[in-house]
Amino acid sequence: MRVFSFICLLLISFQLKAQEYAYPYSFFYNSLMQGHYFFSQTSASGGSFIQHISNKLPVADSLFHTPGNALQLHYKNGKGGKWQANIYRQQKRGVDNFQKAKYLSFWMYVSTPRGDNIDFLQLRLIKADSSFSESVSINAAKLNEWYQVLIPTGAIYNFNPDSFESIIGISLAQSNEDGKEYVVYVDDIEFLATENSPAMLDKAVIASATGYALHNDIVWNKPDNNNIHLVKIYRSENGKDFLPVGIQQPFINRYADFTGETNKQYSYKISFLNSSYKESALSPAIQVATRSMTDDELLTMVQEAAFRYYWEGAETNSGLAKENIPGRHNMIASGASGFGIMALIAGTERKFITRQQSIERFEKIVHFLERAKTFHGAYPHFMDGPTGNAEPFFGKRDNGADLVETSFLMQGLLAARQYFSGNNDQEKRMRERITAIWEKVEWDWFKQHPDSKFLYWHWSPDQAWTINHNLIGWNETMVTYLLAIASPTHSIPASMYYSGWANQDSTGQKYRSAWGQTRDGSMYKNGNTYFGIKLDVGVSNGGPLFFTHYSYLGYDPKAITDRYTNYFTNNQNIAKINHAYCVLNPKKYLGYGDSAWGLTASDGPFDYSADEPVEWQDHGKIAPTGAISSFPYTPVESMKALKHYYYRYGKFLWGEFGFRDAFDLTNNWCSEIYMGLNQAPMTVMIENYRTGLLWNLFMRNEDIQQGLLKLEAEKNK
Repeated sequence: MRVFSFICLLLISFQLKAQEYAYPYSFFYNSLMQGHYFFSQTSASGGSFIQHISNKLPVADSLFHTPGNALQLHYKNGKGGKWQANIYRQQKRGVDNFQKAKYLSFWMYVSTPRGDNIDFLQLRLIKADSSFSESVSINAAKLNEWYQVLIPTGAIYNFNPDSFESIIGISLAQSNEDGKEYVVYVDDIEFLATENSPAMLDKAVIASATGYALHNDIVWNKPDNNNIHLVKIYRSENGKDFLPVGIQQPFINRYADFTGETNKQYSYKISFLNSSYKESALSPAIQVATRSMTDDELLTMVQEAAFRYYWEGAETNSGLAKENIPGRHNMIASGASGFGIMALIAGTERKFITRQQSIERFEKIVHFLERAKTFHGAYPHFMDGPTGNAEPFFGKRDNGADLVETSFLMQGLLAARQYFSGNNDQEKRMRERITAIWEKVEWDWFKQHPDSKFLYWHWSPDQAWTINHNLIGWNETMVTYLLAIASPTHSIPASMYYSGWANQDSTGQKYRSAWGQTRDGSMYKNGNTYFGIKLDVGVSNGGPLFFTHYSYLGYDPKAITDRYTNYFTNNQNIAKINHAYCVLNPKKYLGYGDSAWGLTASDGPFDYSADEPVEWQDHGKIAPTGAISSFPYTPVESMKALKHYYYRYGKFLWGEFGFRDAFDLTNNWCSEIYMGLNQAPMTVMIENYRTGLLWNLFMRNEDIQQGLLKLEAEKNK
C-alpha cells in the first residue's frame, strides 16, 4: 500500500510539473521601439534594394494587424539582384515551454499592385546552425487589407515540426526579377498549434482604470479560458470612436497605456482574441483621466507598480516570486522571493494591500517554505512551485543548496518576522514559523570543512561541492557572512568575515583580480580615487550597482563599519562613481548622461550581463533599477533618472510592473521582461529612502544585533 501511495505521489508530482505554461512560439508581435526592429537583418545586392535603417527592418506604427505596430518591407526586385530580410525570434529568459507547431502563421498587407505575380515572396525558416529550410512561395492573395498566411509545418521540406524549437527566425526574400517596387507589411508571426481555434465565448469586462501623469492602468477580470490568445485594448478620446492601441498576453490582466498627455480624459474597451484572431464582443467602456503628479506621488507610483510583480505576478501555489515575467510560470526564484517579501511589507505600509491581505499571503508563503525541499536548511536557487522541489535551471549541477539565494530569502523573512509584531495568535504563530525556518539553516555546514576560511555558495545532494565556489567579497554576498555570524543555532565565527569575505591572502587577491581584470581592490580594500571620489572598498572602481543593493535591503549600511570603511559611505561613493562614469560616457553610447545612469546586472539585447562603469564591462544598456534602487545614496541623481525614464522614455520603458528591465538606445532595444531581482529593490530602497521602514524593521531583530556586536568585537581585535 505504501509503495502504491508513493507511486501515486510521483504521478501527481509529474502531472503538476507538466502544467508549466505553454507559450506560442512567436517571432514577432510588436516592437517596443520605434524606428527599426533590433531582431531583424536586411541585405540587398545587384539591382535590388530593400529599405532599411542600419540594416534593420523599419517599424510601421500607423498600419498593423494587431496594435501597436508591424514590420515594413519596401523593396524592389531588380534584375540580377537579390534582397533578403531575416526576422529573428527574441530569446526570453525562461520562455522555454511551447505549444505545438503545426502551422506557421503570419499576417500580410500588400499596399502596392502586384500585377500577375503569383510567386510573390520566398519564405525560409532559419535554423540554429544558420542553415535554411527549403523555400516556400508566398502568394499576394489580397490588396490593401490584412490576410493570414497559414503554412502547415509538415509541408516545409527538410523541416521536422517536432524540432521547431531549433528554428531561430524566418527569412523573406526576392522571388523574381520583375523590376517592380513593392510595399508589404507583416505582423503576428508565430507557430500555431491549430488552424481554427474554438469560438470565443467569454465576455470581456474591465474592472478598473487608474490615471497617472502620462499613462493609464487598465485592469480587467482575469478570464478562465485557455482559448484566449491575446487581449486587445481600445482607447477613445471622445467616448465614441475607439481605436486599437495595444495587446496583452492572456495571463496578465492589466495594461499600461502610455498616452503621453497629462490632464486628459480617455475611455477604454477590451476584447479577447483566439489564435485565429477572431474577436469577442467589446467590453463596456470605462472612463479615466491622466493627472498632474508631484515627485512624492511619482515615487509611490513606481513603488506600487514594482510591488505588483510580487503581488499579482507571484507563482500561484507558493505566493513567491518568479524569476522573470514573462518566463516560467511555475518556477520560483528564492533570492527574488526574499526581495519580494520586503516589497510586500512596503506595499502593506503604503496601503497597496490591506494588512489582512498581507498576512494571508504570508501564510501561503510560509506554508510553502515549511514543506519545500531544503539541503541542510538551505534552499535551492530555483524551486518548482507545485512540488517544492529544486529546479536546476542553471544546469544539472545547480540541483541543491544555494547559500547566497538563501541569504536573500532569510533577509526578507527576518524583516517580516519583525513586521508581524501583533499580539494576536495569527501573527505570533507567523513569527514562530519564520523563526523555525531561519534557525534550520546550517550556515556552519557550508564551510565545507571545519578549518575553512570561507563559506561556499553551492552544495548538490548527488555531486556535493562540485561547483566549489567560495564566497569572497567585494560583491553582493556580504549578507551571507553577516547572517551566518548572526545565526542563533548554526553560526560561524565572526573571524570568518575577515578570513573569508574580506580575505586578503593570495586566494582573495587572485579571485578579485580575475573578475575585475585589475589589481585595484584585489586586497579587498581599495583606497584609490575615481572621478574625484575616494573608494575605500571595492574591486576596480566599485563594480555593478547591485552590489550596493542586495545585501542592504534589510541591513542598514549606516550600521555596518568594519576595519576598512562604513558601508553607507562606501556604497554612496560607488553610486556616485557609477553616475560620474555615465556622465563622462567614454564609449559614447546613446542616452547616457546625468539623468540616465546606473550600470548593473540586467537583461540585454544579446545576453544577460552585469554591467559596470569600466569600458570592458560597459555594453551600452541602462537598467532603471540601477539608479532608482540607489535612492538612499543619491536621492537627487536618482530622482532625475526616475523622471527621465518615465517622462522621456515611458512610451517603451514603462509597463504593467513598472520600468522594464533595461534599454539600449544605441541598438534601439528595450527588454520585454521584468526581473524578480530588479523590481523589488526599487520598491524597497525607495521606501528605505523615504521612511527607513525595512532598515528599521530588520535592524531591530535581536539576532541581527547580536551578529553585529560580534563583528564589532572582531573589528577591534
